[in-house]
Amino acid sequence: MQATTLALVGATGGAGTTRTAVELATVGARGGRDVAVVDAAFATQGLSEYVNGRIGTDLTTLLTDEAGASLSTATFPIAVDGRSDGREADAGPLPGRADVVPARAPFERVARAKTSEAARKLERRIDETATAYDAVVVDASPVASNEAVAAVTTADAVAAVRPATPHGRDALQRLHGRIADVGASVDATVAVSRGTDVGTDDARPSDDADVLLPDTDPSVTAAPVTATGDGDYSRAVADAYARLFDTTLEVDFSEEGLIDRMRS
Repeated sequence: MQATTLALVGATGGAGTTRTAVELATVGARGGRDVAVVDAAFATQGLSEYVNGRIGTDLTTLLTDEAGASLSTATFPIAVDGRSDGREADAGPLPGRADVVPARAPFERVARAKTSEAARKLERRIDETATAYDAVVVDASPVASNEAVAAVTTADAVAAVRPATPHGRDALQRLHGRIADVGASVDATVAVSRGTDVGTDDARPSDDADVLLPDTDPSVTAAPVTATGDGDYSRAVADAYARLFDTTLEVDFSEEGLIDRMRS
């Protein structure tokens, strides 16, 4: 699978799609790639939480009021100035770029950005982003809106994100049907582990996914872990990037991180 653009689609709400998209972009930048994440989940607008400072022009503006504006006016770097342990990052600037094109809009503009005409403009914006970056991740909600349909039909590949539980596996089957209905298909599955409700039947992980991401701190303030992290999660995201984009990603993980993993 040689993908330039990858649509990440949540099989359920709260599956971890946005967080996974941000971490994939960051680990790609750590490996020297320029990666952008495009928001196609207008209802949640989760990508905006990973941007420092005020968002003036956002993606929905480019699809409605300022269709002729440059993509760069709605593009922001992912905030990588922190670590999951709360300390400042000590790795310095990343070798590549990790940017987001977020949605941050009032209800009225979101409604206009969800029309079929706006979805066609979104398709063009996704293609435009692909000309400026080495890889593009499109963050999409379960396929039940025009913007989500635009994401899965425009991207070179589609990866479904689900909780690593039987419930998540069941939701994935429903998502397969929705994506097939719009003429696309799921090329890979990412299962995201959660540390909550351990011991319940629904929390027992299922291992039939193409990519399994281990537990990590789910809070926005902890992300992106992959900017400087050396643990299991960062390594799994790096492996996921290589697999989902069918490429080789060189990321320098410290030996100290390896020793820590062996001790845990």
